[in-house]
Formats: sequence, structure tokens, C-alpha cells
Amino acid sequence: MASALPIADKDSTFTDSRDKDKSKSNHESISVDVDTTMRDLLAREDTDGDCLITIDDRGPKNFPLGRYGTPEKSKFDVQGVYQLSNLLQELFLAQQQGRATATVKRAQLEEDPVHRLSRLITTTWWDNLTRRLDADGIDRAAPDNLTQRRDADGIKPTVSTPKSKSSLRIYVPPGAPEQFAYYSTVAKDRPAMDLDVQWLPDGEITADFIKSINDKPGILALDMEAVQPQGQSVTKQMKGVPFIVPGDQFNELYNWDACFCALGMLDNHLAVVKGIVKNFIFEIKHYGKILNANRSYYLGRAQPPLLTWLALKTFHRTKHEPDALGILKAAILAARKEYHSWWTSMPRLDAESGLSRYRPIGKGSPPECRPVVFAHVFMPYGKKYDMTLQEVSDVYNKGSISEPDLDIFFDHDRAVRESGHDTSNRVEGVCADLATVDLNCLLFQIENDIASTIHTHFNDGLAIPENYVIPGEKVDTVETSRLWRERAEKRKASIDKYLWNEQKGIYLDYNTVTRQQSTAESVTCLWSLWCGAANKSQAERLVEHALPKFECIGGLSSTSESTRGTVTEENPQKQWDYPYGWAPHQVLAWDGLRSYGFHNEADRLAYRWLHMMTETFRNWNGTVVEKYDVTQLERSHSVDAEYGNQGRNFKYAPQEGCVIARMNKISKKGRLTENAVSVGRTLGLSKCSKGTVLVQSKANTLQNGSYIYGISSMGEEAKKALADGVSWEDFSKRGGTVPA
Repeated sequence: MASALPIADKDSTFTDSRDKDKSKSNHESISVDVDTTMRDLLAREDTDGDCLITIDDRGPKNFPLGRYGTPEKSKFDVQGVYQLSNLLQELFLAQQQGRATATVKRAQLEEDPVHRLSRLITTTWWDNLTRRLDADGIDRAAPDNLTQRRDADGIKPTVSTPKSKSSLRIYVPPGAPEQFAYYSTVAKDRPAMDLDVQWLPDGEITADFIKSINDKPGILALDMEAVQPQGQSVTKQMKGVPFIVPGDQFNELYNWDACFCALGMLDNHLAVVKGIVKNFIFEIKHYGKILNANRSYYLGRAQPPLLTWLALKTFHRTKHEPDALGILKAAILAARKEYHSWWTSMPRLDAESGLSRYRPIGKGSPPECRPVVFAHVFMPYGKKYDMTLQEVSDVYNKGSISEPDLDIFFDHDRAVRESGHDTSNRVEGVCADLATVDLNCLLFQIENDIASTIHTHFNDGLAIPENYVIPGEKVDTVETSRLWRERAEKRKASIDKYLWNEQKGIYLDYNTVTRQQSTAESVTCLWSLWCGAANKSQAERLVEHALPKFECIGGLSSTSESTRGTVTEENPQKQWDYPYGWAPHQVLAWDGLRSYGFHNEADRLAYRWLHMMTETFRNWNGTVVEKYDVTQLERSHSVDAEYGNQGRNFKYAPQEGCVIARMNKISKKGRLTENAVSVGRTLGLSKCSKGTVLVQSKANTLQNGSYIYGISSMGEEAKKALADGVSWEDFSKRGGTVPA
């Protein structure tokens, strides 16, 4: 979810750029008293008192505007949940600006939901989530909302707030002295910012080093460029390269969140997309990989590698620009370096199968998480040592106690987080041993992307400069496409041998320790279509046998229902399992199916996902959430697994806000109770009092990107049907056509 709807302009007039094309009735407007109208609207329509107008409310669904001395000809009624909730959102935003009166246009309230949601995403939400690490933006981009929250009842974060007086800290890699000098000057010139500038050590970043700075967390420097101030002849100035953040407590550049957001930004935020690519290149050059996110405690962890895919999409949109080929070249060189130094090096490479695994480095529990996240894990040790949750977490993370089983658990937990699928029964407790379908499909894609780019754009010869050489390689070694084609062919053979299950017609993960295929069924099996690893027969069997395991009324679920299993206290619902669907799985499935000629299936799945998102937006006061229950449409946003659903808990208008989750599993003194379970994974807790936990919500850049990308494939007939709330079943029954 993005941070806010567009606020009114200085005249507090709600305008719509499409007004000129509307009928005369849609040009009706009326000036209203903001506070009075909002009070009366809520009293009449918000019958459940949650400060929203949704389909749960039992009001008359009809609100007359203009009862306060307005000429009769200027009055009009606002009808239905959607229009009423739009009115509430606009009044609230005008109120936030301190406006006593506002002009409300009927056209704005009646704007069709497809256009409205698309407009909000592209014109406001993404702008609010764009950051730069420079003098003008670092005070907004550097704050670490994970570590700045204070908690009550003696439950402290695993990552401490900075022990020094500095509230902002930035770590600069040794290969960027200009940036160290720049930030040092900023700190000197702006003492009120209280910026602490620190070097990272030269040489290898180890798990011990990462652990040593967990009590001094900071943002990691990203790319900068010298720019000439517009209309000035002064010396060029350093400016941060832009990037996108998920929002709320997630105030940093996340790897695959940014990639799927960028996919929807290519048409209207191209400079930010280019910035994301440049920042990823910087991370590989200086940190050895694209990080989970650019915080110090993520230095040992990557995320699913998608750089070549994003770089090529960006190049195709920018190839007319003078720097386009240079950026593409740098991206290919960087991806090649990450491929060798991280993804196909030990311990991630399984030599026997030739496949790769998620195996980040680290010690102790993931430092961005609160101890309560692992209450179910620490509980037996709390009993063993007669300690509170905080105490057992502290002594374990300090190395004061040795518990090999805990070490193994957290090795797998870090791998789960590196996979991006935190958490799922598919990977829980085993991820570091799995050669997953998704990772090896991504690497197959990278191998082919590098081969085709070298062949097509660099005359089948790419010289490797000093910044990108790998150990044992000579500077200016020329690489051709043939080597990368051979790598791709070898990986495909391994994928076929170890991951493909002919009997079941599906790709399955491979356990490199037990030397057995996993039985867990994941929708990432369809990534084999996206990357082109499947042959024609395999593709047909996937569509026939695997696709039905995941397809639901709202799109694709993350796993099959059988993989999720029966939900019990011992097997709690996890957010990356059935019945929940996430944007990356939808997008890659659409593209993969289309590439093999399964256009009807791709169109159907895209329409289902967009219909579900649109109906949630329409019926639930503008709600867009990070994950959906794809098995039903009425309350698809109502997800209670783990930390709940980000984007669901707000008042009046969708903004960055807070999720209130119940936490009755821990006693007031912080001691573990018998039924203590995980209440969140990546998130921490900001307040714990009388059983209530306040959890900051996360913006939904992933879903925003999938919506814009999906809508771009819809023709006018499909867009109109989505705006009118027509289900896929009814749309297809009447012979509707999807493609744009």
C-alpha cells in the first residue's frame, strides 16, 4: 500500500483529467463544509464504526450532498459503497490539509475503479515511496523504522537502537571514497541531522562482522551521480540515484519488491526504474550481491536474482537514450559477477546436482526480527534455562549458550528469507538444503540473458573490466555467448533430472541432503515456462496437471492445498501457502504461459487477479493489500496468517498505517507461555501492552506493479468489464475478449 491518496490542490477541488470526456451530469460539482459533511456521512453510512465505508456497513447507501443552503439545482446524491467511500477519502484528505470547505465533483466520485486505482498508483503512491540517499533525501531515506520502534513489557528488539547519539547512520563501502567524503560533508554542514558516517571494512564481509554491528545498524550507501543543477553553471553536484521502497517500516531498497514494482513503472517512472537497475549494479560491485535490502544487518543475505530480466526490460524502453547500452553492459557484467561469486559458489552450489540453493551467511536469529517472532522456537530453551523470551534470545545471540538445533533452525530460516517466501510449509525447516525450482529457473534465465545480450549487443564478445573480474580471472578477458549457452544447457539437464517429475507432471524442489525430490507443490513450477526451461511436452503437462492445483477464483495460490495441509496449532497457516496469492507468482505465470502459446490461460489468470484486486478496492474503501486469499472474492483481503495483511488496517483513506494484532501468548512479565507461537516473521513489534501488539504496515509495491502490468495487457472491453465488476465466468460466458 502506498502512503496516501492525492491530496486536494490549493483550492481543495477534486478534479479528474477525464472530466472533459464526461457527460454533462458528471460535471456537477458542489461546495461542502468538510467537517460537517464528513461527520454526517460517517454517522449515516459507517454503521460498524470502523471509520470506513464498506460492504459490511448497513447504512442506506445514499447520501445527499448539498443540504446546507445549497441551491436545489446544485444538489446531488452520492450512491453506493464505492462512491460513498470515495467521498469519505476525499473529505478526509481535505481535512488533513486543514480545509474548511471543499468542492466535490461528481465525476471524481464516479471515476471507474480501474482508472482510479491505476491513477493513484502511477501519479501518487509511487512518488511517495521514491527515495534518494543524498543531502536532500537522506533524512527521509536513512531512518530505520525496524530498529527505532521502542517496545514495552521488557521485550526488546534483536537489533538494538543505535547506542551512539546518532539517530541516522550510513555505511559506505571502501570502494566509494567520494561518497564517504560527500556524506561526511553533509554531516558537518547539517549537524541537526545527526548523521554518523562509517566505513565498511576492506575485504570479505563475514557473519561475525555482521553480528558485531547489529547494535549499530545503518543504511548501506547506494549509487550516486554528478549532475548539473538546472539553469546553473556551478560545479556538478552529487545526487542520489532514485529507488523505490515498500514503505512504512520498510524504508530501504528491497530486491524483488523493487523488481516487480519497476515492472509497472516502466511507462511512467522510467527514471526511477533506471535508478533501481543502477543501484543493483552498485550493490553487486561493492557488496558482492543484490542484498535482501540495503541495511547493515542484510549484508549476508541476497534475494531472488532478477537483474538481467529487469535490465533488459529497461533497455528496451530506453535504447534511444545515449546511456542505455552502457547501463545494460554494466548490468550484465554485474549479474555475471553475482552469478559466480554468490549463486554458483560454495556453499550455495550443490556440486553433485549442479543446482544452487539459498544459503545466506549469518549467526544467531535474523537481527531484523523481534524475539517474539521465534517464541515457538525459543520456548523449549526458555524452560530449559528458566529464562524469559528476551533472556534466552540474548544469551543465544551472544554465543553464551551452544544449541546446535537452534543453529540449524536459523540456517534454514535465513534461507527462507533469502528465497523471498517467508514463510511456507514448502521451505520451512529445510530451505538451506533445497535446490528450489524458482532459484534454478532464475539462474537459467540469467544464463540465457547473458548469452543473448553478449551475442546481440556486444558482437559476441564482452571484455571483463577490473571491477567485475572474479578470482583467478584476468582483466579484459573476453567472454562469448557460447560459454553461457553451455551453462544454460547444463542447468536445463539438471533441472530435468532432479526437479522434473514426469509421473506428476510438475517440477518439484530437490533436497540435496536426502537426495530426494520434495513432495511440496509450489506455483513456482510455472517459472519453468517463464524462463523457457520446459520443453513442449513438459509445458503441456504442467498446464494440464499442475496449473489446476493452484488456479483459484482470484488467481494463483502460492502452493497447493495439500502442501499447506490441515491448519492446526502445530501447523499454523503461513502467508506463502494456499490459499494466499502474491504478485510475483501471478506475473511470471502470465508471461510464461503466453511465451508457450497458452494465451487463453494467461488471459484468464490475469483477469481473475485484476478482478479480485479491483473488487477489493471497490468494496473495501480503496484497500490494496500485499497478499490475497485467492479462493474467494468477498473478503479476499482478510488475511490473518502470521503478522496479518499489510494495507488492510487504516481509517478514512488508505495511507501508511498500523496493524493491530492480538498477542495473548506471552505473559505480562515476558515469560513464555505454553502456547507461544510466532505472530510475525519479517516484521517486529512496536508496542506490547495488555496483550496488544502494534505492527507497522507495509506498502504494497508488489501488488501495485502487478496491477499496472496486468491492466496493460487488457483491451478496452476487458477494462470496462473489470470496472463494471464482471467476473471472469460471466465475462467469458458472453464471449468477452481480453487482449489489448
